[in-house]
Amino acid sequence: MTDASPAQGPVAPTAQFRMLFVSLLAGLVGAASGVVAYLLYHLIGFVTNLAMFHRVSFDFTSARLNQMGAWIILVPVIGGIIVGLMAKYGSEKIKGHGIPEAMEAVLISRSRIEPKVALLKPISAAIAIGTGGPFGAEGPIIQTGGAIGSIVGQILHTTAAERKVLLACGAAAGMSATFNTPIAGVILAIELLLFEFRSRSFIPLVIASTLATGVRFALLGAGAMFQVGTLDFGVPRGLPYYMLLGVLCGLAAVGFCKSLYWVEDQFDHLPLDPMWWPAVGALGLGIIGFFVPRVLGVGYDTISDILNNHLALGMLLAVMIFKALGLVISLGSGTSGGLLAPMFMSSAALGAAFAWGCNKLIPGAHLSPGAYALVAMGSVFGAASRATFTFIIFAFEITRDYNAVLPLMFVGVIADGMAIVFLKDKTIMTEKLARRGLRVPSEYEADVLHQFTVADVMGDSVNTIPATMKLTELQERVGHGDPQVTQHQAIPLVDEEGKLVGIITRGDLLRAINSNPDGNMTVAEAGTKPVVTAFPNENLDAAVTRMLRNNIGRLPVVDRNDPHKLVGYLGRAHALSARLHRIEEEHIREIGWLRRPFRKRST
Repeated sequence: MTDASPAQGPVAPTAQFRMLFVSLLAGLVGAASGVVAYLLYHLIGFVTNLAMFHRVSFDFTSARLNQMGAWIILVPVIGGIIVGLMAKYGSEKIKGHGIPEAMEAVLISRSRIEPKVALLKPISAAIAIGTGGPFGAEGPIIQTGGAIGSIVGQILHTTAAERKVLLACGAAAGMSATFNTPIAGVILAIELLLFEFRSRSFIPLVIASTLATGVRFALLGAGAMFQVGTLDFGVPRGLPYYMLLGVLCGLAAVGFCKSLYWVEDQFDHLPLDPMWWPAVGALGLGIIGFFVPRVLGVGYDTISDILNNHLALGMLLAVMIFKALGLVISLGSGTSGGLLAPMFMSSAALGAAFAWGCNKLIPGAHLSPGAYALVAMGSVFGAASRATFTFIIFAFEITRDYNAVLPLMFVGVIADGMAIVFLKDKTIMTEKLARRGLRVPSEYEADVLHQFTVADVMGDSVNTIPATMKLTELQERVGHGDPQVTQHQAIPLVDEEGKLVGIITRGDLLRAINSNPDGNMTVAEAGTKPVVTAFPNENLDAAVTRMLRNNIGRLPVVDRNDPHKLVGYLGRAHALSARLHRIEEEHIREIGWLRRPFRKRST
């Protein structure tokens, strides 16, 4: 009798139940991440007030308003010392801006994040930002939200894939709760953490992001992080300017990536314990902050000023240059803080300064600095992180202005193309991981095994032998190289009516010969029963999964209505032929219509 493996039976109800279970957990993770975002937001306010204004308050205050004079140079240094101590004696995972660390957990740790990271990361970020660090809260919140999802997945009985989904849900919820951008939060998790787009992950992601945003509404209000007035994007007359801006944004993205990791390399050469590196970087930041106070702290107010065209050209250039400089010096030293907000500020200043410059040089340009600031803000980080789609949607969600979509798309993909040319597969998110030998997927496509059925690739002609054949006869035929019994590693066994009753592999044959030297055993007695089979109309991925789960390299293919009727044979080579089909589609050029007439004449 043939019998399908348990993997061949219906699995949809179980998969649906697990998706429902993960979705419920995602809701809890999303709500918790929303609360964490609220707490971190006010913790940063508390540290800022304490360090910069010497008062106890949880109100979010801009560090640029401090009145400390030259003493401001030392405040970031104190924060850098504390973060260095926390990294050395707490966890190295608090270093950096958070997203690469979450990616690393997905890639090599089966989405496991230590619980202490969920506690130490937001505290270290609050200290670094509150003492003047030019960072945003979003990176630490994303990593902390991911840690919450991972911890929930570790507490309960989940698979590594489910734990990855929960980690991504926490990260998406963190970004959604920070910026009030739920759609961008979902796409960010897909592009940078999940490396897949499937219902099992998309549904929980949306639930987590929605609930996190709802918590934000309840605790921080429904307003956007940046208040932006009406902007004139000037489409289509502005498209030539947007094209040039795309090139500048791509170059800026390349500059951010290369300079950040160049600075990290320089710190590696310092003759100091890494514990002191954040303090060294903070000293450089303090000096910059003394001359350009807008560099200090998160700078959400400065971003709003840029988007609303409240800054003069000189200040825009100062912010563009020195915010970027303060960021790479501080973050390159190994401190804790988010990368999004400072890059948003510097790139927004770039876009606004570009518009100012064009208006000065070309009197009829009439470009809106706020519009170009918004477009540059999304495009530079999208290109640097190779998450362009995320930040197109992010910038759109900030304004809720549909007129922003066309320039965001246009500039974003031009900048992304520039980054691909100069950075190849490296991004500001993955360079650190690549240096550790980790390869991060950068492109996504449907698995070719899902696009073929077994019938598309199986062998139609199947060599079989009678189940009553003696081992000695089979052994002789194998020894003489009979193609009927040597074509495949396993041979289906059939009864007098040609019905499948078993299968014998070369391993079965060798074991039977060793245990029964006289060879009077039949192949049916030596073979394997029940047989793991496949159906012609089933998905190739399901059949290959069955091979892997049962540690076998071939499957007899039987009629679904008659599981004893043999209709084909599926081996490893057949399964790989689907991949060969995809390779041919990618690389083999077909003769185009324009060349066909000339080809006929030449022949």
